[in-house]
Amino acid sequence: MNILLIEDDAVLADGLLHTLESDGYSVRCATTALAAEQWVDSQDFDLIVMDLGLPDLDGLQLLRRFRHRKLSLPIIILTARDSLNDRIDGIEQGADDYLTKPFELRELEARIQALIRRCYGGFDHQIRIGQLILDTHKQTILAANQAFLLAAREYGVLEILLMQAGKVVAKDRIAQRLSNDADGISDNAIEIHIHRLRKHIAPYGVAIRTVRGLGYLLEASHDGA
Repeated sequence: MNILLIEDDAVLADGLLHTLESDGYSVRCATTALAAEQWVDSQDFDLIVMDLGLPDLDGLQLLRRFRHRKLSLPIIILTARDSLNDRIDGIEQGADDYLTKPFELRELEARIQALIRRCYGGFDHQIRIGQLILDTHKQTILAANQAFLLAAREYGVLEILLMQAGKVVAKDRIAQRLSNDADGISDNAIEIHIHRLRKHIAPYGVAIRTVRGLGYLLEASHDGA
């Protein structure tokens, strides 16, 4: 699961980065609004944790930009602005949660998990399709209650398809998820990963359907559990 951390305080950003990566998340860090927008343009994220006191743009303006461009992923605000009006303004501008500084890291971790459950997994931290289970807390995938061992990129594809189960996931979104600074991924490579995943998941009552011109959709197969 990919998190974009937007925080210009180097000490706090380093502490948050270490904590979130220790929890199993893949984290990118931006120290400015410009860098944050560049990350959003180049990579797919599941959640954003953002400070409001950025050096080049007020965080609420950045939040409005994100929502104006129909960026629907959950966003948690971290800020020293602790008045009731500030909190209301943040929520009205599109934040899903609002945490005032100073805060306990355990509370941030709990709020991230709550948002993931609410936005991706209902009231459970486990997303179940057929005999596959994505545990959003442990960052693992089980097949028939056994650890499902996959190559890193195949895991990334299956994770995003499971999180969006029943919805079409565009090929370019999968490409963003799998890409990094130094290494892009071609359409052919994505098709190879999908082909391999289909064979891996077929015994577990799950299928990946190609929606021509749009992308891929993961669903329980007709004979699945």
